[in-house]
Amino acid sequence: MNKTIPTFAKQDNLKFFRTLNSRVNSYFKDNNIQKTGNWKLHLKAIILFTVFLAPYFLILTLDMPFWAHLLLTIVMGVGMAGIGMNVMHDGNHGSYSTKSWVNKIMGGSIYVLAGNVHNWQVQHNVLHHTYTNIHGHDEDLDAGRIIRFTQNAEWHRFHKFQHYYSFFLYGLLTFNWALTTDFKQMKNYLKRKLSYGTPQSPTKLWTVLVITKIIYVLIWMALPMLLGVAWWKVIIGFFVMHYTAGLILSIVFQLAHVVEETSNPIPNEDGEMENTWAIHQLYTTANFAPKNKVVNWFTGGLNHQIEHHIFPNISHIHYGKIAEIVKQTAIECNLPYHEFKTMRGAVLAHYKHLRDLGMKPEMA
Repeated sequence: MNKTIPTFAKQDNLKFFRTLNSRVNSYFKDNNIQKTGNWKLHLKAIILFTVFLAPYFLILTLDMPFWAHLLLTIVMGVGMAGIGMNVMHDGNHGSYSTKSWVNKIMGGSIYVLAGNVHNWQVQHNVLHHTYTNIHGHDEDLDAGRIIRFTQNAEWHRFHKFQHYYSFFLYGLLTFNWALTTDFKQMKNYLKRKLSYGTPQSPTKLWTVLVITKIIYVLIWMALPMLLGVAWWKVIIGFFVMHYTAGLILSIVFQLAHVVEETSNPIPNEDGEMENTWAIHQLYTTANFAPKNKVVNWFTGGLNHQIEHHIFPNISHIHYGKIAEIVKQTAIECNLPYHEFKTMRGAVLAHYKHLRDLGMKPEMA
């Protein structure tokens, strides 16, 4: 990883963010509404937790054919992804509620998704939101050697097939969280002294990680077996649940940043970025299906990634409204505003970009 920490330009069209910030603040003030979630988000949380947990209790209490068991684990995966994108995401950005303790509880829902609050906040809030799409700093671009997400990554011969196999690998995202990723990240972040908010002692962080992983395994694997669910059904169901959630989460994340329209800027020799932080987000982020009510509801506004990246502390339920302000301000300042009208268009753009990145660099 590049150890030079990028610094963003300070005098690059400051008018954009000043104007945008003023307009967005006026929107909330004029309409007398909070920037955090409201009853719509609270109701959504109840629905998504029901989708996630109700099938689990049915599996524990009812004797059912294997096809029904599998179907319920798929439903659980859908609920799991929904909680991650809507409840956990807003909670860990401090935008779910005006009360910090509520945000902490909702952010902590990541533990039932097999993740870890500390690791997620460092990777997402610090590295991804600060150094968006910068190779060597934004870990969302790091898939090891198997997938090449940027032109700056090393090319291997097998990458010419990545537009075929990548989508199959996307489903392993949360499964890897559960097994290995959190342990590797914890070791790495502590070594680099990375943290979000008030630093915590390594002993406490490791203790929380180990204990929550043990509890996770006990709840989602040991308990069903103790209650009579066949061990092979538990293992297959566990994998299917995670694969479903991982596939949904990965695709949604990639559509916002790994498409041809978004850029992967790199620092100059002095470690400086060309643009200010806010303008950097416009060049490196894209929206998709902004008018699709189902996509808006289920993805937690992650299809409005431009708005989320510039205003991460505003709840996603407001993105549809402030998107009009952001887009208009960007146009006025002659800045890009990348947007795919449909999700299908965004998926095809991501597929094409993976194919292009898989070509041998000299041939591309």
